[in-house]
Amino acid sequence: MVHRQSAVRHHLLMTRTVAILAFDDMEVLDYAGPYEVFNLAGEITGDFQVVSVGVTERPRGRGGFAVLPAYSLDQAPGPDLLIVPGGAGTRPLTRDDRVLDFVRDSSVELLLSVCTGALVIGAAGLLDGLEATTHHDAFEELAAISPSTTIVRDRRFVHSSDRIRTSGGISAGIDLSLAVVAELAGEDVRQRVEAEMEWGWHPDR
Repeated sequence: MVHRQSAVRHHLLMTRTVAILAFDDMEVLDYAGPYEVFNLAGEITGDFQVVSVGVTERPRGRGGFAVLPAYSLDQAPGPDLLIVPGGAGTRPLTRDDRVLDFVRDSSVELLLSVCTGALVIGAAGLLDGLEATTHHDAFEELAAISPSTTIVRDRRFVHSSDRIRTSGGISAGIDLSLAVVAELAGEDVRQRVEAEMEWGWHPDR
């Protein structure tokens, strides 16, 4: 794997790079929802810059949703936050060593999964012994991939560890992203993003 520069930053003075993995057959809102949240938070504060990282050159999500990635896996600079969306396309990724190595990058400050993106994080061995959640149709899949993980079935998102957050199906990724914005940039910023999006925010429940 190409070595990527550590993304350790002085968080009060520098912008965090939020990388969102883009791949074939990803769920559209899993990708676009967090993108919208962190992009708006970046416009408000300058604290976040969102980039897409493509597993393939021209990923196409569910329904033909097309993404033109800013970076390939091998070219991407080390992000501060990495978001792994879900969708049917996560299943091949659980066997893709390039993707699993990228997800294992120890320089990432926070690693977030949306929906079945948790399967990829689990396949990378990063959910061992932790609590985590995923789409309700994939609870058993996650348990099979990461047997020591405690599956949380009744929360929108889970603070799995100091660096890992997992969320449930599709729209839950927006709730998780808003919570992370509040964590890193403050509750006022989260409220401003929510108001701009006219989102009915659901705290961790």
